[in-house]
Amino acid sequence: MGEFFTWSSLATYAGATLATTLFTELLKEAGAIKRIPTRLFSYIIAVVLLVLASLFTSGLTLETAALSFVNAVVVSLAANGTFDAVSTKRGPVNKDK
Repeated sequence: MGEFFTWSSLATYAGATLATTLFTELLKEAGAIKRIPTRLFSYIIAVVLLVLASLFTSGLTLETAALSFVNAVVVSLAANGTFDAVSTKRGPVNKDK
């Protein structure tokens, strides 16, 4: 693998979810963006990534653009859930069980 991301990898569920998580966490406290609810901002990031990935891979059509808005819901929810799972404070691990 010579690159971290390609447009083809960003067009996949895993690639779009990872990139959405990273961009959301990187930018959510920047300037005026911090006034936007994080979950809404995550959805906006997912839409932009999926539309651009379609544009640069298979070509953007009305159909792929519409699906990008729907798929962005799934990607955004997964990205939010991923961050919530990673950032949740857990108690000490009980190794006896």
